[in-house]
Amino acid sequence: MKITHLLHLPILVLLACTQTSKENVVSEINHSIEITPENPMKQTSEQQTIYNYKVKDIAGDEFDFASLKGKKIMIVNTASECGLTPQYEQLQEVYEEFKDKNFIIIGFPANNFGAQEPGTNEQIATFCKKNYGVSFPIMSKISVKGSDIHPIYQFLTQKAKNGLQDSEVEWNFQKYLIDEKGHLAKVISPRTLPNSPEIINWIKG
Repeated sequence: MKITHLLHLPILVLLACTQTSKENVVSEINHSIEITPENPMKQTSEQQTIYNYKVKDIAGDEFDFASLKGKKIMIVNTASECGLTPQYEQLQEVYEEFKDKNFIIIGFPANNFGAQEPGTNEQIATFCKKNYGVSFPIMSKISVKGSDIHPIYQFLTQKAKNGLQDSEVEWNFQKYLIDEKGHLAKVISPRTLPNSPEIINWIKG
């Protein structure tokens, strides 16, 4: 019996050494991987912010969300021929009240719902200014859902990117609230008015 145990000992030692060697190799590999925005294996919470995104404004110029660091942001998908279009009025009122208090509204015209935003960027800009005196930034028309969803709305609607929750844009004038560090904070229903207590309290908080 003693001889049998002794015969097994070298095998156990060999297996233990092999296992330790593998663990060391894996550890060394993991430590040698540099975590960068180009490396999809891992992203830090700092990378998962809205500041990674650039879009085109209504005039076709580049708009960099990194320029909004330190501000609270409301992002809303808009339409000119929707039953909720009068929300432009409340949006403008809220913007005027808080624009000098580290708050901004960004509008994204979209034609995803009932074809209620059929116009060109120029037509949309004219409509917003003429009918509601809109002065908050309006971006170029994009898609906010479906196979051609814009990257900015991929961030807003996918938990894997925004770190908070998965969501789907239900209709025109859905609101996404972004905190001062560029993280998604709340998703607000299209039918909730921009000047609702929920939103105003968040802006002031």
